[in-house]
Amino acid sequence: MTPVRGAEDGWEPVARTIGSPALPGGVADTLTDHGRLARGGGAARWEPLGMSVTPALDLRGIDKSYGSVKVLHDVAFCAHPGEVTALVGDNGAGKTTLVKCIGGIHPPDRGEYRFEGRPVRVGSPRDAARLGIEIVHQDLALCENLDIVQNLFLGRERRRGLALDEAAMEEMARSTLSGLAVRTMGSVRQRIATLSGGQRQTVAIARAVLWDSKVVVLDEPAAALGVAQTQQVLEIVRRLADRGLAVVLISHNMNDVFAVSDRIAALYLGRMVAQVRTADVTHRQIVELITSGVSGELGLRR
Repeated sequence: MTPVRGAEDGWEPVARTIGSPALPGGVADTLTDHGRLARGGGAARWEPLGMSVTPALDLRGIDKSYGSVKVLHDVAFCAHPGEVTALVGDNGAGKTTLVKCIGGIHPPDRGEYRFEGRPVRVGSPRDAARLGIEIVHQDLALCENLDIVQNLFLGRERRRGLALDEAAMEEMARSTLSGLAVRTMGSVRQRIATLSGGQRQTVAIARAVLWDSKVVVLDEPAAALGVAQTQQVLEIVRRLADRGLAVVLISHNMNDVFAVSDRIAALYLGRMVAQVRTADVTHRQIVELITSGVSGELGLRR
């Protein structure tokens, strides 16, 4: 792909996906990119090649500043149904800000937000939730003095008349945990304070998928977990994608990223430098993108 020079500062994020799907009639021999970073009307956007699946989440030309500090620069990012997209980058690269833009916590200053192919406006977390976008933050936001059922339905309690429908909520809780193949919970009435770190993460994920979610964003779900608990959480992450959800995984652990992701999106100093298929890159290339914004043909160009 030919490098493109930026109009403002000489830099332009050029991202490509190397390799191509098997296509009939030798077309695969001439189609080398799954996607390219295209421009139109001044906004960056991903244009998949040879793919018919509409991204569940599609951000184009996203800018975000806090005062005089510009945190995101013309960011393009997409997440497809049935796939895990890993969002990686060094501290300060803009990952958290991008997630807050996705979740409506801090709406972007500029850019286009598309959900399932149509332009939408997400100005608050409630707007995101209505669309089916749920975010599991790193602190999990669980109430330790409440049990699993109470945490899953906190603020969204089921009622039968004036009373809470405890039986229905318990059944939904069991069904959701069972659907995620979680078998480590003794009772859905256990208090969160009695659960391990991995079990708490599982409850937070279950809460995110309980409400007919379409996009789930997981911020460092395996942070501070042991080996066995990390494996359990990663299996759940993969299972979410296998159920057709678009999953965005934020992680600094490259082994976890390569174990479960289908695509990797790399941020460098607030710019999206690449969004590539995991099978087409190496650990070294992703680390180079994270630390310098360039790796061979991938990334920023002068």
